Amino acid sequence: MIPTVSVSRYVTPLREGGSLPGLVEADDLGTYVCKFRGAGQGLRVLVAEVVVGELARRIGLQTPRLVALELDPEIARYEADEEVQDLLNASAGLNLGVDFLPGAFGFDGDLPAGGGVGAAVLWLDAFTANVDRSWRNPNLLLWHGELWVIDHGAALYFHHGWSGGALSREGAPARFAAQPWDPSDHVLGSHAAELPSADDRIRGLLDESVFAEVLDAVPDEWLEPVPGAESPAAVRAAYVSFLGARLATRQWLPAGVGA
Repeated sequence: MIPTVSVSRYVTPLREGGSLPGLVEADDLGTYVCKFRGAGQGLRVLVAEVVVGELARRIGLQTPRLVALELDPEIARYEADEEVQDLLNASAGLNLGVDFLPGAFGFDGDLPAGGGVGAAVLWLDAFTANVDRSWRNPNLLLWHGELWVIDHGAALYFHHGWSGGALSREGAPARFAAQPWDPSDHVLGSHAAELPSADDRIRGLLDESVFAEVLDAVPDEWLEPVPGAESPAAVRAAYVSFLGARLATRQWLPAGVGA
């Protein structure tokens, strides 16, 4: 599992997004952007953050270190903002911490030279069906001369239907495997021509054993039981099945890429 540390101080809210993440300090002396389990999007957003973040790492992209943040709601007593108080009180237990990158800049269109990083980001987002990396919200940072990918909660949309029984329907992984992905609004869509070479390289780095290792990083308590997967182990296996099915095809790549 990702390392667990305890929140020692809530610093300030970050109001760029609708989920009201906050900057916190932890007992390991680290500073983290906290994605709260009590926010409206629910626990599956935290799962997507870990899974896609760890996949990014496996294919050679830079992404901040992740931890599980143990939050004692007593911290809420010292916050004057009622909205923050409510969020802290609703988030007792393990939350997601994303290592804070001090001095990082938002992406301005200039990529670091070499390495095919633009195509790799495009491939990752296509593979995980991430719809949230447009010019309106690039979710990319430049830090120490390198591009860093962040904020993957909008990926892996398929798991939001599991509570309603979507996982139990025959052929569910195959349907995700065949689902196309549209790069027309992607901030790095101009790198689509490089996708074939990126696809050839990245496929050699991933398989179901890698997916299983990535899912092992997710805390058990974020893996809520759903029809067809009533235990954390079964939910992990479902994610591995969906990711493995998608990797076995190329139907999801933008038109003209792959066969």
